[in-house]
Amino acid sequence: MIARKIELLAPAKNLLCGIAAINHGADAVYIGGPLFGARAAASNNLADIEKLVTYAHQFRAKVYVALNTLLNDDELDQAVELSHQLYGLGADALIVQDFGLLASDLPPIPLHSSTQMNNRTVEKIQFLENVGFTQIVLARELSLAQIQKIRSATSVALEFFVHGALCVSYSGQCYISEVMAGRSANRGECAQFCRHQYTLQDNTGRVLEKDRYLLSLKDLDLSSHLEPLIDAGISSLKIEGRLKDEHYVKNVTAAYRLALDRIIDSRADLVRASSGRCQFGFTPDPSRSFSRGKTDYFLNKRRNVVGEIRTPKSIGKKLGRVAAVEARCFILEGEDAAHNGDGLCFFHPKNGLIGVRVNRVEGQKIYPKDGTAQLLLAVGTEIFRNADTHFSKLLGQSELCRKIVVHMTLQETADGLWLKIIDEDGIVSETTIIAAKERAEREGTLEPVANKQLRKSGGTVFSVADVSLTLSRELFFPAAVFNDLRRKAFATHLETRLTSCTPESKERIPNAYPWPVPEVGYLDNITNAKAAEFYRRHGVQHIDPTRLRAADVKGCALMTTKYCIKAQLGICPQSKGKIETFEEPLTLADKTGSYTLGFDCDQCEMTVTKKGTL
Repeated sequence: MIARKIELLAPAKNLLCGIAAINHGADAVYIGGPLFGARAAASNNLADIEKLVTYAHQFRAKVYVALNTLLNDDELDQAVELSHQLYGLGADALIVQDFGLLASDLPPIPLHSSTQMNNRTVEKIQFLENVGFTQIVLARELSLAQIQKIRSATSVALEFFVHGALCVSYSGQCYISEVMAGRSANRGECAQFCRHQYTLQDNTGRVLEKDRYLLSLKDLDLSSHLEPLIDAGISSLKIEGRLKDEHYVKNVTAAYRLALDRIIDSRADLVRASSGRCQFGFTPDPSRSFSRGKTDYFLNKRRNVVGEIRTPKSIGKKLGRVAAVEARCFILEGEDAAHNGDGLCFFHPKNGLIGVRVNRVEGQKIYPKDGTAQLLLAVGTEIFRNADTHFSKLLGQSELCRKIVVHMTLQETADGLWLKIIDEDGIVSETTIIAAKERAEREGTLEPVANKQLRKSGGTVFSVADVSLTLSRELFFPAAVFNDLRRKAFATHLETRLTSCTPESKERIPNAYPWPVPEVGYLDNITNAKAAEFYRRHGVQHIDPTRLRAADVKGCALMTTKYCIKAQLGICPQSKGKIETFEEPLTLADKTGSYTLGFDCDQCEMTVTKKGTL
């Protein structure tokens, strides 16, 4: 039986975040290049990507570069040139959205289908596999049953988000930012309309909810569902967060590394996708990093309450409740202690989320730095911590906590010493040094010295499991000789690992495998002539240029979501909630305009359109 590789895929805003992800257990990282990444604020130069590739390949970890925006005609050549540069410096794959790239002269680098390609159906995944994608990022909205159905009909590697922020719309199908603000989410410029404050009204003008964040979702957390996902066919488990900082990356990656290791170590049919084991100097806890609260989304429930409509900001981890309010402090009852400098927060019935900076702590007494918030506290109020000074300090101190196990064999030679290293991947290196032999004053004293000095691996990616020694009992070398040999041997072995790590290549032969549907429109995101050429090659006979931009299509869906405001508010007629009568259509309104909500209860989907365009 060949064990299946399970990949933990972590985000990298920049080189430092990428290194932090590798150090804390990622099997692969995904990062934006200098251009054309779906996070415009997280671009990186080629020199930094090359450094990250080198660092990752020490551990047989991979680097995937996001080239996943839609491209205009005048950008395609530059994107193709960039793909060749990334291939040349050793990137392991490109994450792409635009089919125009598949009709271009790409290098033989593996391609991953971005979640922006709206990967929800068996037919779509079959198509992507047949046109040459080696890994496909599935839509976050899929259930376990839907994933299992896709897996049973395909063989391509499947990737799935398991943690982080959620887009309320199906990825790649959100046009509200582009149409209303001129900033396309499909070009990395999302204006975050889903985090706006809205008022919900019915058709008579009656206000159902006022000034609430009605499209803002909790954060995804599938840490307790990893094994079912693996069994359903997911081989790459992805953490969202290319705009998050190092501390977030360290904490969340470490948490999922430990969770996956427990699963993998208990099963003979699974294996880690890269090398090295991690030992952390802190206890990972994703709720102590950026968190809007957690949801398992629609993995197990077709209708689920997944929004956090009180605030789009991080609330962090619940600490406890207010037991008493005094003149200059309040008493906090809970299991976790607060610390000086912590950032706390709570929800006020009228003022929303209120922040509190801790000046000092005396037992259960919390003295805020600013007394204004103190006046709004009441007994029983839930207190959350969204800035944890003690935990942040631990994360700041956590650096290289991942080691590759090696076994050493030392023998004397005619003119010095020979050291062989075999690592956990079976890679072998040999190092010799010339050293003057001396006679020991006391026989048998050399081996303990050699063993001690050779085991010192601090500052390297290696951990020495054992040292096999074959030395004459009367022989003597100074400790410095073994130190020199060890340093040279580690350098040689590291170079051997890097030179033996060759990124995979994937040749793609153009074919005419049929596109799943006969027509295309704005939802297919065709923005250049090469993409249109691709669709025609795959059987699409007619492409109407007037239907390719959402802004040009009257009544277009600005958002299509699995999330349902009715379900969120408990007024869905198909779920057991409060009985409330209202006249549809419902309307959302904010400072940018008014939007009509449509509901497809059979599909459990909601659409958002600009009011007055239907």
